[in-house]
Amino acid sequence: MIEQLIDAQLDFIDQEFAQTETIQHEFKQFYHWLRLQQLQHIWSFPQIFELLEKQILATPASSFLVEQIAEHIRFALIHPLNEQTTIEDVIPVLTIDSIAQYVASKSGHRQRLIRTIVNNPAFSALITQLIQHSIQDYLDNSVMSKRVPGVGHFMKMGKSVLETVTDSNLNETIGHYLQKNILKISQMSEKVLNQHFNDDKLYHFQANLWHKIKVMPLSVLRNYVEVQDLPKTVGMGHDIWEHIRQTDYLKQQVHDGVYAWYARNQERTFDLLLRDLNIDENLIENELSNLLVPILGQVIQTGYLRQRARAYLEKFYYSDKIQQILALE
Repeated sequence: MIEQLIDAQLDFIDQEFAQTETIQHEFKQFYHWLRLQQLQHIWSFPQIFELLEKQILATPASSFLVEQIAEHIRFALIHPLNEQTTIEDVIPVLTIDSIAQYVASKSGHRQRLIRTIVNNPAFSALITQLIQHSIQDYLDNSVMSKRVPGVGHFMKMGKSVLETVTDSNLNETIGHYLQKNILKISQMSEKVLNQHFNDDKLYHFQANLWHKIKVMPLSVLRNYVEVQDLPKTVGMGHDIWEHIRQTDYLKQQVHDGVYAWYARNQERTFDLLLRDLNIDENLIENELSNLLVPILGQVIQTGYLRQRARAYLEKFYYSDKIQQILALE
């Protein structure tokens, strides 16, 4: 009798879950229950953080995943559509204009950046070398000295006299002057750069740049990304991640970030949390439930559902309590 009851119930389960409507109904009912539950009643902060810590920080990315990332980037770069698709087809002009206005309006940030650059010793050395080379090139190759008879000889003579008077060559003299006046030169450079990159000029510079590049095909990106080097460059990015994921710094950042998120959302229901991910009742009823139908179909057809259900039904019917009930019957 017990075996007949078990077989009858298994037949009933197979029949019920073979119907698409049953799956959709049960999935919808589960969603209606879940949407009313608060986050804090289901998961605690330590549970969420420990999961992220284990799966993201403590677990290295597989070599296969790294290879797949490089392959997907390569595929995107060499896709035939890139030849017929222009930059303006995928990037809206209004977004570019908003970015240009935003960047141009940050005059305070820009001025601080320019001041940092011009006061850097590397910038001073670069300007010094450029001025020295420019003066030397002018003395040696100026148009006037080549076209006007005697001017070239006169300029060389002047250079010779200057070197005799200063007891040093011209390059050393200019270099000494520039070193003494580098602060003044840096201040002049900062002033000129701020004038050249004021809000209005910077905005128009970005706008003109956009008009030049917007008609270019996306395939132009291959000029700046070496497709054949992707395994190496993606690998270097992976090496950086491998190091930073093991640092106390990132662990603390993840801990505090998750804690802040949990504190803001612990009293919110799953309905609101799922909506943040664009998951609503319509998606549950249609797309997600439709994805489950073929999975459960395979579960039934392969006998997996029947096998697992039988294990629990046998435990139930052969338990002492049910044996007592059947004996009384």
